[in-house]
Amino acid sequence: MLFERQRVLLTLLDALGGQNAPTDFQKLLFLYTREEANPSYEFVPYRFGCFSFTSYADKRRLIEQGLLVDDAQQWLMTDAGREIARKRAVMPLLAGRFNREHAGLRGDALVAEVYRRHPYYATRSEIVDKVLTNPADRARVEQAKPQPAAAGLLTIGYEGKCLETYLNQLIRAGVTMLCDVRRNPLSRKYGFSKRTLSHSCESVGIRYEHLPQLGVASEERRELNTQADYDALFADYERKSLPQQTEALAMIQSWITEGHRVALTCFELHPHECHRHCVAEAVEHLTSYSLRAEHL
Repeated sequence: MLFERQRVLLTLLDALGGQNAPTDFQKLLFLYTREEANPSYEFVPYRFGCFSFTSYADKRRLIEQGLLVDDAQQWLMTDAGREIARKRAVMPLLAGRFNREHAGLRGDALVAEVYRRHPYYATRSEIVDKVLTNPADRARVEQAKPQPAAAGLLTIGYEGKCLETYLNQLIRAGVTMLCDVRRNPLSRKYGFSKRTLSHSCESVGIRYEHLPQLGVASEERRELNTQADYDALFADYERKSLPQQTEALAMIQSWITEGHRVALTCFELHPHECHRHCVAEAVEHLTSYSLRAEHL
């Protein structure tokens, strides 16, 4: 079974000739998804510009299914991959037109085109000075960089978000440290289990820390159907659990005092359906100055 985004990936790669260098394909996939009504992939600013962690996770799955060749140096379709791409293509006319319009654009010229059109995604690039020779283009990249923000406390949930959308929220909010307050940092959604999330955060310059002692046991989270159910759970959590976690709360406070912009994270989109708002309020009460958490 293939997700539609994986079929989009195969459709595009087939239209491009079935083979592409890694950096070229990331840039072409990025430009292609900007033309979709609902982009199949989102991207973050990375070492060589726009990058999709999810696309590489899909590459590994497609290799396992025998649709792509296991080759770190290129994206290369197998015969089976080509057959699937043509039988189950997603908007092949768009992919064909896109290929014709970008047929001669590869290497540094392709990277430069992406940087000029979408400067935010060049803000962490290690090659921006090499590929952008025009000072005005480099200036636009500088202007697109998120401005450093003051130390503080934020919260964020990943419900309904892909990894890249979530990371871009953190980057744009100036977050320097992500504090995971889940008891068990596992997720069936790609990107949000501890190992992958910590690696992804570190890759975009955000420090990751995990404080499982601040989490809520999964068995206590069952049968939460109304806001009243959530409120009862959180009242119990604030009465029984949080008072025992003075060390963890003091650690968060110390990070902020050191100058970090800390984001507490868990699953739920809305903070008042998540215990992270209780943790945030407890940290607020610890400070001797006016601290108010921002909920992303």
